[in-house]
This record gives sequence, structure tokens and C-alpha cells, in this order.
Amino acid sequence: MGREDRIYEEAAALWRALYGEPPPITADGGTMLDIIMRTLPEAGYERLRTPHLRPTDVVMPRPSA
Repeated sequence: MGREDRIYEEAAALWRALYGEPPPITADGGTMLDIIMRTLPEAGYERLRTPHLRPTDVVMPRPSA
């Protein structure tokens, strides 16, 4: 199974999980992901707030002197 096949399989599984129906017949994996991403609400992204990092693991840039 090649890269494009794996992308298609993952996108099709995500499509079925989100919409409860089979993916469009003519859509490839990239197209399905584009459609899915466009339908998601915009959400803020705070990179430094993650349960996988402790505050001591995050180093902020030092102000220039």
C-alpha cells in the first residue's frame, strides 16, 4: 500500500466517523481532507499549552539587550 492509498484510507475512515456515510466516490484522500477541514470551526491554537509539556520545559525567548 502506497502513501496515497494510506492517505485515502485514513481520510475515508475520518469521513465515515464524522458524517456517518461513505465518502464521495470521486474524491481522493487530499480532497476529502480539504472538505473536512473547511467544515471545521475555527479554533484558537496555543502551542505552549499542552498537557505533554511542563512549564519548566518551555523556554521563552530572551529580550534582546
